[in-house]
Amino acid sequence: MSMPTTPPPPALQPYLTARHVALWQEADAVAAKDIAPRVARMEAAPRRVERQVTGTLAQRGWFAVTVPTTYGGMGAGHVAKTILIHRIARVSAAAAAILQATLIPVGALLHWGTEAQKERWLPQVAQGTLLLSIATTEPVAGGHIGGIETTADRCGDEWVISGSKAHIGNGNLAGAHLVIARTAEPDVPPSEALTAFVVESDRKGVRVGGHRPGLGLHGFSAGRLDLDAVRVPDDHRVGEVGRGLDVAMSSSILYGRANLAAVSLGTHERIVETTAAFLKGRPRYGGSLSDQPVVRHRIGEMESRFRTARTLAYHAVHLRDRGLPCDAELINSKHQGHDLAAQSAQDAMQLHGAHALSTDYPLQRLWRDAQCTYPPAGTGEVQRIQLAHAVLDEDHIQWSERLPPEPAWMPTNHAPV
Repeated sequence: MSMPTTPPPPALQPYLTARHVALWQEADAVAAKDIAPRVARMEAAPRRVERQVTGTLAQRGWFAVTVPTTYGGMGAGHVAKTILIHRIARVSAAAAAILQATLIPVGALLHWGTEAQKERWLPQVAQGTLLLSIATTEPVAGGHIGGIETTADRCGDEWVISGSKAHIGNGNLAGAHLVIARTAEPDVPPSEALTAFVVESDRKGVRVGGHRPGLGLHGFSAGRLDLDAVRVPDDHRVGEVGRGLDVAMSSSILYGRANLAAVSLGTHERIVETTAAFLKGRPRYGGSLSDQPVVRHRIGEMESRFRTARTLAYHAVHLRDRGLPCDAELINSKHQGHDLAAQSAQDAMQLHGAHALSTDYPLQRLWRDAQCTYPPAGTGEVQRIQLAHAVLDEDHIQWSERLPPEPAWMPTNHAPV
């Protein structure tokens, strides 16, 4: 099936500048020319980490879409970031996952790094010579940050880090990892016990585990990282000692949630497009399947879900670019974005019948990829708990209030506040 490019829909115009529109068109063109031809090979070799697509994204400078121009980045903001991930995910969710995974630790450096750290690492990200990962999840604790067992012990001007991390996005591609480790005794609460460090992949004691394929996102690496008495200087510490939970949580909320909403959105759009084309081209009862009322009801519901997810995703990041409180909107965009895409994926499988099961037809890939945005940056249960905090707890932290927005392209009628 061909991949027609489309301009941004009128519903998104309030959020976009002319530069956003140009970026949308550029992302569509790059996805069609440089990423779409790789998809079949990525699916045929799930045990291989995709590196060519990574190079394409790096050459464009897209890993630094939110990085200020001072450090060589685009200085484009979160709406621009969402455009890139959304449009790439429409072609390949795995390629979009590669992009979004590095953007999370980039956000951590922007908000918590020293000036020297920003000057050291962000220009490399902008030049495409350095990919980053964020290493929080662990084999036993999973995404429960309070259960982190990786330790970092102070030794003079260095820290000695030991432990294991799992499900690390871009783990097999990253040249450096933002590692969250315990720097206090087990009885100290997580809010005071964790610290963040940049750990380069080539340091003695670092072992990056081999890539293991997952259900979907073939070509994307989400591997293991083992650290055996790895020594890093104190100037690799990001944020204050004991503030690692803040570094991890703020980056996950301000970047991770919206990133995954955009991956779900691109996948969702492709699911609807693929299903609509199939139904219109399938002859039945003197017309096509799409003429049948029961079928039109199902595809109409899919389109409704997609439009809802699109509004949630772009509205949330627009608020962030404007510097307005929006933690709950970012969280909800991820939560609903995944659920709505997964529901449409299931409807699409049923509407296609046995045709959906063919491995040379894109729908089975889209269905598998749609499942992969549920666990990262917190499962649905985590999102609901955080949304409950927003409505029930008066002292709930609002990271979008505490941390200033990055430079962004802003519509003239919506200047930053």
